Amino acid sequence: MIAVILAGGRGIRLWPESRRQFPKQLCKFMGDKTMLDHTIDRLIQAGSKQIIIITGDDLTPFIEPLVARRPERDMIEILSEPEGKNTAPAVGLVLAKYARIKPTDVVGIFPADHYVRDNTAFNTAITRAARAAEKGYLTTIGIAPDRPETGFGYIEKTKWEIGEMENVFSVHSFLEKPELKIAEDYLNSGRHMWNAGIYIGQFNTLLEEFAAYLPEIHQYIAAGYDSYLESYSQLPNISLDYGIAEKSRRMAVVPGDFGWSDLGSWDALAQLHPADTDKNTIIGDAILKDSKNCLVRQNDKTIVLCGVENLLVVETEQTIFIADRNKSREIKDIVEFLTARERHDLL
Repeated sequence: MIAVILAGGRGIRLWPESRRQFPKQLCKFMGDKTMLDHTIDRLIQAGSKQIIIITGDDLTPFIEPLVARRPERDMIEILSEPEGKNTAPAVGLVLAKYARIKPTDVVGIFPADHYVRDNTAFNTAITRAARAAEKGYLTTIGIAPDRPETGFGYIEKTKWEIGEMENVFSVHSFLEKPELKIAEDYLNSGRHMWNAGIYIGQFNTLLEEFAAYLPEIHQYIAAGYDSYLESYSQLPNISLDYGIAEKSRRMAVVPGDFGWSDLGSWDALAQLHPADTDKNTIIGDAILKDSKNCLVRQNDKTIVLCGVENLLVVETEQTIFIADRNKSREIKDIVEFLTARERHDLL
């Protein structure tokens, strides 16, 4: 499998640690490695023979030294987007470069900044998805839900497996982020899974799906890689989910239960770290006295809290951010607030 890592996102919901020039895929939220390094490690372990990282022109100078330090650097390539255009145009970059010379090779598309606890279970799911891809399916991984989550899109699978393929199902539908009551129904149905944004298929399958559902991108793919780059500004801003997956009749899904998280918020990150008896979660070095239900992320200076509750505290070299923990999902609004005041130095 050729693994494509989408590493152009900005991760603003993890501000102030994740910033425009240093987004979450370059942050060290889990141990002493960046999230991108963790993803590369995982995909090499899964048997990838080549890794292609797609990122923005402005992030390439930060990713190049990360790759250069790795012993597997010769199997890793970086492709730079001239501008951010969402996931479908980004995947088009790889198709424009490789689809005609490697038409039957299986390619997997993976976000750069997700967390996986159980790599063995991940490998099993990827192997099943790759086998389905070899039979002409465009396969996605559906994450077994462990709670009624309203922040993710869902995939509904059909009841029966496809042919003789173990644990591979046709996709009945893709579903938007639900209200809580509907999410509770999804959790109990046994048919609904979280959409992790992972896709696996042969190059020629992806090329055919682009031709069928995104001809406005396919025409530039067909012109070749250099021409595709030159025409990038003319491409629509559209996701692979919306542009192809939700319309394709060749979609299959492999259920996966491997301790997945998209690290999409501070609360999501907190779930991966142990809390103390007062429900405080400390990531880094901090001292808390008579404090409850606080989430503290420390990087440089030691943080000391006394007599407080329900706080989110994030300390970086440049910024200290303190908020009501119940407001942690509103960080996007803070970023927009700072943008409107032209505080780009903080972003």
